[in-house]
Amino acid sequence: MLSARVGGLAPSATLAVDAKAKALRAQGVDVVGFGAGEPDFPTPPAIVEAAVAACRDPRMHRYTPTAGLPELRAAIAAKTARDSGLAVEASQVLVTNGGKHAVANAFATLLGPGDEALLPAPYWTSYPELVRLAGAEPVPVFAGEERGFKVGVDDLEAARTARTKLVVFVSPSNPTGAVYTEEEIAAIGAWAVEHGIWVVTDEIYEHLVYGGASFHSLPVVVPEAASRCVVLNGVAKTYAMTGWRVGWMIGPPEVVAAATNLQSQETSNVANVSQAAALAAVSGDLEAVATMRAAFDRRRRAMHAHLSAMPGVTCLEPEGAFYAFPCLEGLLGRPLDGPGGRVATTTAELAELALEEARVAFVPGEAFGAPGYGRFSYALADADLEEGMRRFAALAGRLAS
Repeated sequence: MLSARVGGLAPSATLAVDAKAKALRAQGVDVVGFGAGEPDFPTPPAIVEAAVAACRDPRMHRYTPTAGLPELRAAIAAKTARDSGLAVEASQVLVTNGGKHAVANAFATLLGPGDEALLPAPYWTSYPELVRLAGAEPVPVFAGEERGFKVGVDDLEAARTARTKLVVFVSPSNPTGAVYTEEEIAAIGAWAVEHGIWVVTDEIYEHLVYGGASFHSLPVVVPEAASRCVVLNGVAKTYAMTGWRVGWMIGPPEVVAAATNLQSQETSNVANVSQAAALAAVSGDLEAVATMRAAFDRRRRAMHAHLSAMPGVTCLEPEGAFYAFPCLEGLLGRPLDGPGGRVATTTAELAELALEEARVAFVPGEAFGAPGYGRFSYALADADLEEGMRRFAALAGRLAS
């Protein structure tokens, strides 16, 4: 009854976990949710006021250009130059219905049947599904905890075939929080240029880096890669605007023109009120962003300390985004409360156990191509984080006893 492509799609694991936690809360169950990848802060007031004003503007009640409001495209180009050093024209910007739509547009524009896309793993759960939806084949390239969750040129080269069309590059990383150094980025960019491979780089977490880590944009580090590079971004994470659904892709003119043509048939323009809010966000200063980043940094260190102290758990300190990605293999195969107790043999089963026994929701590593791990978001209130970590530590103790 369904098309093979749509019928074969897996649902978003992160959204599924968040939905389950919210459903339990609606029933009166006290659940601490570490699953959602969204800031717990409200959208800054100046951005909200810009949206209110847009609601009263008759111009915003009509269709606008598919590629985005001209003033927003220009502001995104200016913001990109300001924040990453990448100089682009407004015509190279396509405003999309959220960052996920930008990913889907990029893959649909660049990939087709017979193509392969290299996905450094652990990867964000939607990448492989959207590659398949474009008719291509995702090729995971895994790097574990001992490698800092970062792939190198040797890994990519080992996975490269004559069918390799593009590589997805993400730093800071969802789900691991890994941040590549400038030298590591330079090596990967040079490798892509050497072999004529497209780079789709997702920079949605560009402002969320901590400690000694720093963000670097691949086409800035390797300018020769810019002509075969698509940059993805959006307002969701940086400005606490996940529900506003505004993202964008930046790329060579012919790619953006083709993606705009695709979007003209799929969705037309992004909601004008949301575009007005995004304009206020990217045109403004980063003061609110700095405040949120300081809170995330505090929570990052707290979560890492809690996870590292739990029996059966190891955890690298994340350097970016707002996720910890601990190894939970030490909790698998152990009976709950001793012999005869319930046993979780996979992290997917452990996530179910944690929800039922501890009322804690996290996303199992299977969703990210990394069985044995789990993603815990620290984009939640400090008190909730502390309570959730207390509950999960108690569960770990019951499994380790």
